[in-house]
Amino acid sequence: MFLWDKSYNLKGFWYYILGSFILIFFSIIGQLPMIPFLPTELPSPDADPMDLFKGIESNLRLFLLLLTFVAVVPGIWLVVKKLHDLPLMSVLSSRKKIDFDRVVYSFVLWGTTVVAFVLLEYFLSPESYEFNFKVKEFLILAVIAILFVPIQTTVEEVVFRGYLMQGFGHWLNSRFMALFLTSVIFGSLHLANPEITALGYEFIFIYIIGGFVLGIMTLMDDGLELAIGFHAANNLIVVLLLTADWTVFQTESILIDISEPSLGLSDWLAPLIVYPIIITILSRKYAWTNWKKKLFSKVR
Repeated sequence: MFLWDKSYNLKGFWYYILGSFILIFFSIIGQLPMIPFLPTELPSPDADPMDLFKGIESNLRLFLLLLTFVAVVPGIWLVVKKLHDLPLMSVLSSRKKIDFDRVVYSFVLWGTTVVAFVLLEYFLSPESYEFNFKVKEFLILAVIAILFVPIQTTVEEVVFRGYLMQGFGHWLNSRFMALFLTSVIFGSLHLANPEITALGYEFIFIYIIGGFVLGIMTLMDDGLELAIGFHAANNLIVVLLLTADWTVFQTESILIDISEPSLGLSDWLAPLIVYPIIITILSRKYAWTNWKKKLFSKVR
C-alpha cells in the first residue's frame, strides 16, 4: 500500500523536516531569475503581493513563476534518493512504474468537466467575460503552459501527497492524520494568492477541500497518478482558458472574467457536489475497496 512498504527503511520525521527545508531552498533558487525583472521600489506593505510582478509581461511572468517548480525537481531527487536512500517510486506510486493511463484518464475526466462548466457560465453570463484570444500571445502561452504546468502540478503532488504524506503517516502512524495535515498545509500555502484577498479567507477552505480530494485519490488508488492528472488538467485550463486580474495566474487566456469578484453558491458547487461525483466515478472505474482501511487505518 502507498505510504508504507516493508522493503523501505523509512527514517525519522526529522529527516522529513530537513528534506522540506532542502526543497524550500531549491524553490528559492528557482526564484532567483525573477530578481532582474522586479521593481526597484517595493510596494507598500498592504499592497497586493502580485503588484511586484505587474510590470513583467504576462507570458514571461508565468514562465518565471513555473521555473520555481522546475528547480525543485533535482531537489526531490536529492532528498528522496540521497537523504532518505529510497527509490523515487516510493513517493510516486505503489506500482512498479507510473501508470500513465491513469494520469490521462483523470486528466480527461476533470479537464472536460471544467471546460464544460466554464463554457456553461460563459453562455449564461456572457457579459461577465471578455474574449481575449490573441494568436501570437496565446501560442507562446500554450507552449509555456503545456511544457511547464504539468511539472508544477506534479512537483506539488510529489511534495504534498507523496513526500509529506509519507512523512506524517510514518510519524503519526495514521493515514487520516497524514491526509488531514497535508490538505490543511496545502490549502494554507495558498493564503498569499490574490484570490484570497479578492474573495475572502473563506476561499481557503476550497483549496483545503481540493487537497482532501487529491489525498483521497492518492490513498485509495495507492499512487499519485490520478491526482497528477487531475491537478494538471485543473491548472492548464485555468492558465489557457480562463483568468482574471484577481487570480494568481494572470495570463493571455482565451477568456477573462471581468465580473466583480465574489464568493457565491456556485463557487461551492465543485467542492461539495462535483468532487464527490468525480471520486465516485474513479472508485467505480478502479474498483476501490477497503475505504476504512485505506483512509483511517494505521500506516504500519
